[in-house]
Amino acid sequence: MTFIRTIRPADASGDVRDMYERQEDYWGYVPNYAKAFSHRPEALARWGRLLAELRRPTDDRRFELVTFVAAYALKNGGCALVHGKELASFIGEDAVVAIANGREADVLPDVDVAIVQFARQIAKDATKVTYGLVERLKYRHDLTDAEVFDIAALAAGRAFFAKLLDGLGVETDRTWTVLNADFRENLSIGRPMDLREPEQLSAEHAA
Repeated sequence: MTFIRTIRPADASGDVRDMYERQEDYWGYVPNYAKAFSHRPEALARWGRLLAELRRPTDDRRFELVTFVAAYALKNGGCALVHGKELASFIGEDAVVAIANGREADVLPDVDVAIVQFARQIAKDATKVTYGLVERLKYRHDLTDAEVFDIAALAAGRAFFAKLLDGLGVETDRTWTVLNADFRENLSIGRPMDLREPEQLSAEHAA
């Protein structure tokens, strides 16, 4: 569900249908977040290009770490599940749950603990970021100014996406119920999951 009317996949045409097709080609269905962009499909395309550029200098593990931490701090269950699953491929599900519960120091090296705490604070309240948090990254863990920028940009970028979706009432797709139950329950925060079957385009496109 969303708080605004969206264009159903079966009724989509033009740029909206093109956008839905790209999403369905990737996910196998049209995700709820894509339907929220149905009145401004170019905005989703531009967000995708921005995210790709923010991600480009960062390796996959750090990207997923920062994105998951920001998503969880922002209480967006959909993003937390997507990126928590991806992060688990690097560090395991138990470690992801530990990070969600604020126990990152038990499962991560010191540099990643510092990254988590920096990204989490940006997502929660960026005005509370201190010079000490940044100094720790730069002088104790040898991150460059450019790397600090990358972390901040990824965390702030996730805030745009998560807050837009939550502000419109977008619910997490039920497809994530396939995840391990304990893992899913630990990461399912914020808005409830949409228990309806996900929508697809026409039968011929789905085939």
